Amino acid sequence: MDKKEALKIVQRDGDELENLPAHFKKDKEIVLEAVKQDGNALYHADDSFRKDKEIVLEAVKTYGYALDYADDSLKKDREVVLEAVKQDGNALQFADDSFRKDKEIVLEAVKQHGPALEFADDSFRKDKEIVLEAVKTFGYALDDADDSLKKDKEIVLEAVKTYDDALEFADDSLKKDREFILEVVKQNSRAIGYADESLRNDPDILAIVKKFWNKKK
Repeated sequence: MDKKEALKIVQRDGDELENLPAHFKKDKEIVLEAVKQDGNALYHADDSFRKDKEIVLEAVKTYGYALDYADDSLKKDREVVLEAVKQDGNALQFADDSFRKDKEIVLEAVKQHGPALEFADDSFRKDKEIVLEAVKTFGYALDDADDSLKKDKEIVLEAVKTYDDALEFADDSLKKDREFILEVVKQNSRAIGYADESLRNDPDILAIVKKFWNKKK
């Protein structure tokens, strides 16, 4: 197999780098083409490329988790980390700890994948902007929010839109708030199961729920 053929192989499937002879895994041109196609190819490349910013940057653009394979020096590189979390918010877990306190990085991470809030500094669990973006992509992230934000109607309502059971994590005061529950079931009728028992048979609330299910039939 010559280099031209090897290039064609990784251009079709970057992860095929794994099956190429060892000398091709040390060839920057081939490795670069491989990670551009599939960032996971970095795992199969010669270890020297884990310190190569150009290679790592291209890898995380297609596969954020490739940050896990990068040298520690590049896990401290803001440009690399930002690209990684834009591709997959959960890549935040592999970044240098300093980025868990970096609001711009954390915000990009939770915008891409709400559960990334789990890997952010605890201070962001009280940050309404961060939590709001997190629950917009995955309502279950409300479980990781500070108790003070579990009382926030805007946040809880957004969480319910994307996750049926998000109301479970809301403060009890909201579960007993009739006007709020009316708004909640308009967004997600299934959430009625987590409303306070005193509201589950409320005629106005039930009317909204029944209307939704009648549309489904």
